[in-house]
Amino acid sequence: MEQPIAVTRQSFDDWMIPVYAPADFILVRGEGSQVWDQQGKSYIDFAGGIAVNALGHAHPQVLAALVEQAGKLWHLGNGYTNEPVLRLAKQLIDATFADKVFFCNSGAEANEAALKLARKHALDSGNREKNQIVAFNNAFHGRTLFTVSAGGQPKYSQDFAPLPGGITHTPFNDLAAAEQVINDHTCAVIVEPIQGEGGVVPAQPQFLQGLRELCDRHGVLLIFDEVQTGVGRTGSLYAYMNYGVVPDVLTTAKALGGGFPIGAMITTDKLAKTLGVGTHGTTYGGNPLAAAVAGEVFSLINTPEVLDGVKQRLEWFIAGLTEINLQYPIFSEIRGAGLLIGCVLNPEYAGRAKQLTQLANEEGVIALIAGPDVVRFTPSLIIPEQDVKEGLARFARAVARICS
Repeated sequence: MEQPIAVTRQSFDDWMIPVYAPADFILVRGEGSQVWDQQGKSYIDFAGGIAVNALGHAHPQVLAALVEQAGKLWHLGNGYTNEPVLRLAKQLIDATFADKVFFCNSGAEANEAALKLARKHALDSGNREKNQIVAFNNAFHGRTLFTVSAGGQPKYSQDFAPLPGGITHTPFNDLAAAEQVINDHTCAVIVEPIQGEGGVVPAQPQFLQGLRELCDRHGVLLIFDEVQTGVGRTGSLYAYMNYGVVPDVLTTAKALGGGFPIGAMITTDKLAKTLGVGTHGTTYGGNPLAAAVAGEVFSLINTPEVLDGVKQRLEWFIAGLTEINLQYPIFSEIRGAGLLIGCVLNPEYAGRAKQLTQLANEEGVIALIAGPDVVRFTPSLIIPEQDVKEGLARFARAVARICS
């Protein structure tokens, strides 16, 4: 048997297109909320693969679902349907406002589908002028050309001009500003209930409620991007359930597959008719392997035990982070919802979030950033209390180093 190719961190620089700057170690194994690198060093995982590994690493029931399906059927293509994808669709429908589901491979693809649906729905209504999309500053909706244009962060889109037109950006949480730009030429408003990449900034309830009213007034589709907030991340199955605002279209991905790539756009019967046969598609979307894994993940998370446990775990994090901040006053605010937590650096530490996460790596804990001034935690929704305590103890050592 041929030996596997030997790889080191240098291999990335030698062979990979440099769109990432990964850490200087390679992780090789994970179990629960811990991971290990090539040298056997352990890390507490507070990043969860960017809010993806909602049940941690190698969850035994999810692993069993993957292995069972792998022995049956992997892929068919969209000329055929399959049992796991139909069961997953029914799970999503039964748990949400939706009547119909479109499956794809990522959050960006789900948002792409939602924006295309909105444009076509307006066109089908007979109004060719109704094509404006309203989005928000500092939003993030994906990396396709359409979704990166809808995102409100020019640093991600400006190098790829000319960009798709008809997209207007306005300040997040500013209803008066939104009212100035939403009109009868608007076909869709796309918004994150909590801006994740934009700094872990929750929407104010009155803002989302006001957007719903404006959309109803002007015949506009309200799209909730719940790629990061969905599937239990906030302590509810989807964040719209916390706000008393029901969107017309919702996108979900990340935690949906628990680490296996899958995304979905969900909507109503009436709007689903917009996308008839041949109007949109994807080769891999809804393949039986991804759908079987996602179905198991969804059934495990959509329980009172797990969803209520998210709120309990938030309390553990808040208590630990508050204690760290009393000793080393580095954070001006700790915000977010559930296990989507943003720690905002004080002005004297502005721009040093990445440095702090790198020091955390050295101390054996993995965290994220959400812009240059916010450290972000998106751990497993079932992370044990001991791992939270140990991870925060390691994180405290990183904070001490940056504050010294």
